[in-house]
Amino acid sequence: METETILVVDDNREIVYSLSKLLEFEGYHVCRAYDGLEALDVLNSNQIDLILLDVMMPRLNGLSALMKLRENNKIPVIILSAKTEESDKVSGLAMGADDYISKPYNTAELVARVKAQLRRYHAWGGNAPKADDGRLINGGLVLDKNQRIVIVDGAEVKLTATEYKILLLLMEHPGQVFPAEQIYERVWKEEASYSVENTVMVHIRHIREKTEIDPKNPKYLKVVWGIGYKMEKYNQS
Repeated sequence: METETILVVDDNREIVYSLSKLLEFEGYHVCRAYDGLEALDVLNSNQIDLILLDVMMPRLNGLSALMKLRENNKIPVIILSAKTEESDKVSGLAMGADDYISKPYNTAELVARVKAQLRRYHAWGGNAPKADDGRLINGGLVLDKNQRIVIVDGAEVKLTATEYKILLLLMEHPGQVFPAEQIYERVWKEEASYSVENTVMVHIRHIREKTEIDPKNPKYLKVVWGIGYKMEKYNQS
């Protein structure tokens, strides 16, 4: 397999240098750019497999560059930005980013997300999977109801029957918050008692451990404190 090439784009040269060294240590070839215009030039003259893209840059910012490259390119893009407001994340994902990591970031998590995006991209042949009557899709999370399997970033994960039913319920209603008692009654088909919250919580934790890169900071399965759980709506690029 050929060495994969990652384009690192940031106007902070120290960040570009440190990220380049980190990725080269992981076995990737790295191209560098210091603003959006330079990034587009590099992309046009090199075979790039993934882009790490800063937002706040001179000449052409990251989001504008993202919109431009998405006109004819489907390669994975992970936004790296110090802007942590939810609206900034939503904007980046809506414009076609595949993931969003806030600075300062954990290097191990960043590498894991890079590998996940590349695995997902290659698994689907450069095209995001399409939803149909038997397939639920949320970002890199795919639940195939016909085969009763779950795929995360192109790799199948093994869930128990109960974990599968919980995930199915939440994916069928993205964004809807379910109290633990309601999840229990709909999955276990029994009336909920005062003790079911812990039971549901344990199953949720196990699902996260199997589907999330960082289970303690989940991307998909979210807690709404004091209310319940929901499947976060995620971009499908």
